[in-house]
Amino acid sequence: MTQAPSPTKPLPIDLALQGGGSHGAFTWGVLDRLLQDETLEIAAISGTSAGAMNAVALAAGLMEGGREGARKTLRAFWTQVGAQSPFALLQPAMGGINAWTARLPGVQAWLQASQESMRWWSKAIGQPFSPYQFNPLDLNPLRSILERTVDFERVRACTKTRLFIAATHVHTGALRVFRQHELSAQVALASACLPTLFQAVEIDGEAYWDGGYAGNPSLMPLIDESPADDLLLVQINPMLRSQVPQKVADIMDRVNEITFNASLLKELRTIQLLKNLIEQDGPAASHPGRDPLMARIAALRTHRIDGGAALVELGAASKVRTDPPFLLDLYARGHSVADAWLQAHRADMGQRATLDLRRECGLVGDCDTL
Repeated sequence: MTQAPSPTKPLPIDLALQGGGSHGAFTWGVLDRLLQDETLEIAAISGTSAGAMNAVALAAGLMEGGREGARKTLRAFWTQVGAQSPFALLQPAMGGINAWTARLPGVQAWLQASQESMRWWSKAIGQPFSPYQFNPLDLNPLRSILERTVDFERVRACTKTRLFIAATHVHTGALRVFRQHELSAQVALASACLPTLFQAVEIDGEAYWDGGYAGNPSLMPLIDESPADDLLLVQINPMLRSQVPQKVADIMDRVNEITFNASLLKELRTIQLLKNLIEQDGPAASHPGRDPLMARIAALRTHRIDGGAALVELGAASKVRTDPPFLLDLYARGHSVADAWLQAHRADMGQRATLDLRRECGLVGDCDTL
């Protein structure tokens, strides 16, 4: 008898999840769509800030109930974020609002007013006083949300994916990448600690701020420590803007975007530089016996799901909005963009890169030099 062929194994991929405040709900939508594709297996995740929140929720859910467990935990986390919104009491429950109703003209006008209010309060609170003055008790709603929705024992014991979470060491400004066995709610909070809103998070006597300043997200741990050759970046900070900002608020928004993309651009340029060296030196440079890292770089295929076009209209100020209709709208945008990307590029994964690093380097200068 002829033996039936075994089903094709899922393709292992790495995910690099960028931070961006509540815009991380866009990444939630992307992850929800990726988890529905059983031909892909998430081998490792590097996350920063909101990307770190998504990463730990996904890992805990995977251990609890596989793909569906991960989708459930991600939804639970973002539902709790919406429930903590200052505007949550003024609107229907999250389950009664969908992305379509969130785009109705009347709802849009109300959401715009909410955004302007949040912008005013964040600036009014954040500029004259430090968080050590206006928030002396160091209250952070994310702490209780994480405790309710994410089981960190499952995160640390997760065997279905690997996690790398980035934070910025306050005293040195250096990147600190926390490995899986080190992860806790405190680490996730450190990765998302904006210093104008929250006191520095202490871990083992050391102070940390948002990881976006030093690695947003950090790519090298994925390349160096994960077996996957396909790296998918989920980017939510717009890289390009068509106009030069002139208003103070718009200028500060653009500074915010540039700041939180700078470390990523540097890593992309470094990867391309190494690929250039490998091409110049020939097969010897990528031979595993000579330099394992160079072999990993040579095999690397980079991809990107870019939320820039879907999020650029919202502005950086909307990153502090957490009203449920807005989060659900972001989720829907992420799910839709990921679905379109998979339809266009799923066949390329495992075969070729779809993110042209040479072109990306062209945005910031010559790839031949760092």
